[in-house]
Amino acid sequence: MIVQSLGFRTDVMLLECGGSVVIDRGPYLVVRTSANPGFRWGNYLLFPEPPRPGDETKWPALFDAEFPRAAYRAFGVDGTAGEAGDAAAHRALGVTAEVNTVLVAQQLAEARTVSGAEIRALNGRDDWAQAMELHTACYGVPSDGDTRLFMRRQVDGYRYLCEAGHGRWIGAFVDGRLRAAAGLFTLGFGLARFQNVQTHPDFRRRGLASAVLLHAGRQVLGGARAHTLVIVADPADAAIRLYRSLGFMEAEQQVQLQGEC
Repeated sequence: MIVQSLGFRTDVMLLECGGSVVIDRGPYLVVRTSANPGFRWGNYLLFPEPPRPGDETKWPALFDAEFPRAAYRAFGVDGTAGEAGDAAAHRALGVTAEVNTVLVAQQLAEARTVSGAEIRALNGRDDWAQAMELHTACYGVPSDGDTRLFMRRQVDGYRYLCEAGHGRWIGAFVDGRLRAAAGLFTLGFGLARFQNVQTHPDFRRRGLASAVLLHAGRQVLGGARAHTLVIVADPADAAIRLYRSLGFMEAEQQVQLQGEC
């Protein structure tokens, strides 16, 4: 299966850099991240088109065969136009649809200068411990052990990617504390993908995220490293306005279907 979606293509490439396994079954892809089995978008099936009549039984059976211990089901729908299928098909599958916007940039605009912040790559145990603290501040304290383990595995996975030379995690430090951050990973074919743009709730609207994105993006654009930056965003999230202001333009839509078993 040849993946058309820039969003899914960079998702899969980044997962493979981190050790995930991608299996081409012909009619669909299996994406498997054994190191983090609770990561839904690291353990899913990718289909070339939206569900059709009959897929309400076929797709769950295929998913259960690949991921027999999963308490959820997750299906990616390849394509660029955001075609997710109809609501009746989603109800029959027991999933809800999420359509995100994939944005790209070949150059970045200027942003206002940020004073009082040190913008640099994370390096060492303390920096990565602060990355976990920032993750918790943005998403809330995990309510159970499984969620805490999932979050820890995610942060550890990003650290591995950086230390293996696939990219850098750039942070904005205020008074020595990490208050905003994002990862940017070069994936070959001229592509670089942003991941997890975060700003501490108490430090938003100060230009920290813009400074992080600009610092990271300008380090890889041009030359042999990358000519296109890719970022995926919820079209209803205020962050998408920030990305547009920096020069990102909408390129396509990415469809994800997920639900509980």
